[in-house]
Amino acid sequence: MKSSAKNISLNSYDDIFSTEETREDAKREKVTDMPLSELHPFPDHPFQVRDDDAMKETVESIKEYGVLVPAIVRPRADGGYELISGHRRKHACELAGLPTMPVIVRNLDDDAATIIMVDSNIQRENILPSERAKAYKMKLDAIRRQAGRPSKENSRQVVGNLESAAIVGKESGESGRQVQRFIRLNELTPELQQMVDDKKIAMTPAVELSYLKPEEQTLLLDTIESEQATPSLSQAQRLKKFSAEGHLNEDSMLAIMSEEKKPEKNDLTIAGDKVRKYFPKSYTPQQMEQVILRLLEGWQKKRQRDQEW
Repeated sequence: MKSSAKNISLNSYDDIFSTEETREDAKREKVTDMPLSELHPFPDHPFQVRDDDAMKETVESIKEYGVLVPAIVRPRADGGYELISGHRRKHACELAGLPTMPVIVRNLDDDAATIIMVDSNIQRENILPSERAKAYKMKLDAIRRQAGRPSKENSRQVVGNLESAAIVGKESGESGRQVQRFIRLNELTPELQQMVDDKKIAMTPAVELSYLKPEEQTLLLDTIESEQATPSLSQAQRLKKFSAEGHLNEDSMLAIMSEEKKPEKNDLTIAGDKVRKYFPKSYTPQQMEQVILRLLEGWQKKRQRDQEW
């Protein structure tokens, strides 16, 4: 039996319904059923298309309901069309064995296309830090370029890096400062970015490490392997300080990284009977934990927005 709509994950709903703006656009614009072979990925698309459980659910949903909201595409100079939003939907259609999918064709310049591409994906669940970092950087660059040639609707140029970053994070509820932190991750080597994605290095120390020179980051990777330890925040801050002063070398890095870390007592246990009443009886402890963490993330973002303003 096919899965019902009530069992579809949030990721799947994103793929089917997209954003409110996209739904309204779909009502106004002509929808074309286009062969999948004519659809090409957005250049340097920062978001991975994964064959995970969410994709399986999306495939099942498309088999049952079809693609309810069209993808957005633009004509390519080399022929065919470039996907702006709908990369996951296209892949799901391929897995479902469909030859075509509904699209809306728009004539967009590179900057407008980049902004729509980022905004249509950035609220998705389970986005990796490296994906978010690249997406925010792409959108920030596009906004800055647009500010250099203001449109008739908005002739005021974007002022200041923090203001620009706040505009970038608006769709995802991120503060300007948090957007800037994510963008700093682009300065990490691919190996260190992967360690952040794998949660081997936390976000805050990763931002500090992004200020190290490329050759210092390569040396750090060797030190991490030899010491079998990743830097704490205080260690990352000192590595950054030594680098800025021109004193970071193999000996000083090893001295910092070989120091015994002070144990951090951050364990927190909540009795199950205190939270069980808030969840359906069918929820497992793992599912309850995931919901609690998502709610806390939303609370943290709200606090950051309040502090920003």
